[in-house]
Amino acid sequence: MRETIIRAVSGLLYTSILVASILSSEVIFIVLFYLLSLVCLIEMQKLLRLKSYALYILQALLFYLFSFLKFNQDATILLLFITIFVNLFLVKDLIVIKKIPVFEKKKYIIIIFYLISSTIFLTLIPTIEGVFIPKLVIGIFFLIWTNDTFAYLIGKNFGRTKLYEKISPNKTIEGFVGGLVFSIIMSYGIWYYTHFLTMWSWLGMAIILSIFGTLGDLIQSKFKRQAGVKDSGKLMPGHGGLFDRLDSIIFASPFVYAYLYILNYVS
Repeated sequence: MRETIIRAVSGLLYTSILVASILSSEVIFIVLFYLLSLVCLIEMQKLLRLKSYALYILQALLFYLFSFLKFNQDATILLLFITIFVNLFLVKDLIVIKKIPVFEKKKYIIIIFYLISSTIFLTLIPTIEGVFIPKLVIGIFFLIWTNDTFAYLIGKNFGRTKLYEKISPNKTIEGFVGGLVFSIIMSYGIWYYTHFLTMWSWLGMAIILSIFGTLGDLIQSKFKRQAGVKDSGKLMPGHGGLFDRLDSIIFASPFVYAYLYILNYVS
């Protein structure tokens, strides 16, 4: 009971800070996620047993160029292709390979694209139409939170069939389906109250976030299992590390950005 209360309070504080920053301004939103990404970078380097100060410099540079300046659309699309390729390669490693190979060069590739550039695309989502649209990214966070919450609740109470037991013993197929269904219901609610985008656009995002959010969580679980730790850190009481809280949305963000970019392009 005590752990549940601690988890709820820390989660509520995190949510409040996040929503307040998004509603404040684009600059505050980007700065906040740069800082969150910085903490995640520290946690990820510990998981991969890597210590590189150059990555902190590169992270700051990439955030400045892509998130703040938005200096070149062609470069952004190239970064998107590389990021999605690396993330899909990690999905392949998750499913096919017993242990994700993390030799020295691959550690840098994982951190740069799986973590840093994926977070950059999260900051680019609300400006994909050329102006900062807070309700777009808030809606996306509500979808991922709905998926995570109901996947946990339904999996805990009704889960019987393990989703990927050797990586995440507590995840079940019933929980995954429950999270997906309630995310779809939430997508309709978001569309109904905001009338922003179409109902089908929000439905597509709900499906993408549920699938790739779950994959992102499993990949992070595999990294933690290989490192021999339960959590990526201890920053958030009841949740573990910050990356434990953000792994789903960070991994799914490039795919959501690509989806919205295609929708804008064809329309």
